[in-house]
Amino acid sequence: MDGRRAPMRRRDALGAGAGLFAAALTAGCTTGPAGGAAASGGAPALSPPYASVPVPAVPRRFPGQPVQIAHGPRDRPRIALTFDGRGDPDLARAALARIERAGARVTVLAVGSWLDANPSLARRILDGGHELGNHTQNHRDLTTLDERTAYEEITACARRLRRLTGSIGTWFRASPGPDATPLVQRLAQRAGYPHVLSYDVESLDHAANGVPAVTRKVAGELRYGSVVGMGFGHPVTVAALPLLLTEIDRRGLRAVTATELLS
Repeated sequence: MDGRRAPMRRRDALGAGAGLFAAALTAGCTTGPAGGAAASGGAPALSPPYASVPVPAVPRRFPGQPVQIAHGPRDRPRIALTFDGRGDPDLARAALARIERAGARVTVLAVGSWLDANPSLARRILDGGHELGNHTQNHRDLTTLDERTAYEEITACARRLRRLTGSIGTWFRASPGPDATPLVQRLAQRAGYPHVLSYDVESLDHAANGVPAVTRKVAGELRYGSVVGMGFGHPVTVAALPLLLTEIDRRGLRAVTATELLS
C-alpha cells in the first residue's frame, strides 16, 4: 500500500466491499482450514535483514485517551490489525509474510509461553516493522484469578519481552479479551502499561469455518480508526489475509500499528 496515495471518499471507505465477498466465496471453495498450502506455505518468508525499527524502552502514554482503548480516530483512513501471538509458529511466519507483501504493519500481542517456545519470533516481528506487546504469560482467564496471580501473569510476560527485546512491549491486552476489568486495568498500569488495547472489530477467526466467514465479518464492520482482533494460530486467518489486505487497500485505508493509529 502506498501511503502517499490520496484516500478514497469516506462513503467508499465504509462500504461493504461486494467485490471482496465474491472473491471470498471463490477462495472459500479452495482454501481455508484444510487448505494446506494457504495455511502454512503461501508467500515466501522474507530474508533478513528486515526493516528493523527501534523498540521503545517503555510503552507510550496517549494523553486524553482512556486506559482501555478500543479504536483510534474516526476521521483518518487508518486501521490497525492486531494479532494474538500464540499457536503454530509457522502460521505466524506465513501471516507476517503476507502482511509484509502488502506493505502493512501490525501489532502482535504475544503470550509469554509462546515466546518461550519460539524466542526468535520476537525479533522477527519487530524486524518486520511491526510492534510487539503483552498478552499474559499463559493466556489464562484473568477474571478467574486472584489479584496476585493475575498480576504475575502480566509481569511474567513483561519479563520475557524485556529479556528478548529490551522492552516490556508497546501494549497490554487482557486474556481472553477483548476487554479488561477495572482491576486488570489497574494491574496492567502497575506493571508499566499506561493503556490496555482492546478492539472494536472481532474477526471470530477462532470459530470460523472458512475464509468467507472471516472476510465478511471484518469487512462488514471495518470503519476509519478500527482496531481488528485476530489470531496467528488459525489457518483460516492466514488464508483470509490476502483478501482482507486487498479490501483494506481498495477502500483507501492504511493498515498501521496500534501506536501509529493513535499517534
